[in-house]
Amino acid sequence: TIQDTKDCVQFVLCRYASNSPAPWAIVYKETNKVIGTIDFVNWQEYHKVAEVGYALSKEYWGKGIMSESLEAVMKFGFEHLDLVRIQAFCMVENKGSARVMEKAGMLYEGTRRKILYIKGEHRDLMGYAITK
Repeated sequence: TIQDTKDCVQFVLCRYASNSPAPWAIVYKETNKVIGTIDFVNWQEYHKVAEVGYALSKEYWGKGIMSESLEAVMKFGFEHLDLVRIQAFCMVENKGSARVMEKAGMLYEGTRRKILYIKGEHRDLMGYAITK
C-alpha cells in the first residue's frame, strides 16, 4: 500500500540518519528506477553472522536481478563486515526465492516448521546459508 511504502521510506531515512545499517535500493540499470530493496535484517556483529532479506517488484522477477544483488551484498558482508556466515529464509512455497539463494551459492540447511504467523496462518520457512 501507499502507507506501507511511506512507512518503509521513513524507516530507511531514520536508519541512515542514525548511521545504522539500512536497506540498499535495487535499481534497474536501464531506467534508473528503484525496483526493490536488500539488506542485512539481522546482524550479530560479535558472532560475525548476518541474515539477509530482500524484496523485488514482481514485474522484475526471473531476470537474475535479485541473484546479482544478493551476490553483491554477500561479497560486501564477507569483505567489509568480516562476516563468516550469511543466512536467509523464505516460505516453503516461494520457489523463486529459494532458487535465488541457491544461484548465489547458499546451501539449504533445513525447514523451520510453523515459525511465523502470516496472514492468519502459521508458515514454514526454508533456511539457506553460505560461509566465508
